[in-house]
Amino acid sequence: MTTEQGKSLKFRYLPCLLDLDAQKYLAAEIGKIMLVAPLFQPTMPSSGKPFSVEMTNCGALGWVSDKDGGYRYQAAHPVTGLPWPPMPEVLIELWRKVAQTPVMPEACLINLYQGAAKMGSHQNRDEQDFSTPVLSVSLGNEAVFHVGGLNRRDPKTRLTLKSGDVILLEGESRLAFHRIDRVRPGTSALVPGGGRINLTLRRVTAPMQAAV
Repeated sequence: MTTEQGKSLKFRYLPCLLDLDAQKYLAAEIGKIMLVAPLFQPTMPSSGKPFSVEMTNCGALGWVSDKDGGYRYQAAHPVTGLPWPPMPEVLIELWRKVAQTPVMPEACLINLYQGAAKMGSHQNRDEQDFSTPVLSVSLGNEAVFHVGGLNRRDPKTRLTLKSGDVILLEGESRLAFHRIDRVRPGTSALVPGGGRINLTLRRVTAPMQAAV
């Protein structure tokens, strides 16, 4: 099922796209990635204040943030210095199915929400090109999610994301402000130790600049 929310946003919401078996398989794959590329806590560029979420990445590039370098993508883990693990094939197949573009993702940001962790309102605009969608997968506890417009004060659409739900920001909504207002603890037993995992697949470099 695909639902378009709002007249100008045109983002795609695909509830329950992944069944329980698919969720368990994907969560296990992400667990393997975390062993190779351990979770770290990014910090804000301006203040050095730590994010409330922990994160890691897989794919050719990974998103990081710290006071010295700011928001950016890089090819190596900021703590271990090792290349990010490859993106699991199951995520690549999901991208092919949902994003419906021949341009492939280069980064999968993995955010772990535990306790009171949340994500403030932001745009995905650290990439070179905005023509490729951003695909988001929810695993674990439910989260209250909102999408606005191109300005922070634009009207917002709120919905509850459950484990197995997928969101696609594309077209006008590619640069929409969005956030996680809160996570609802105890609503899923999928993530070991509780919590919510969000996977965000992104194309980083402009397609015409990609290496052959």
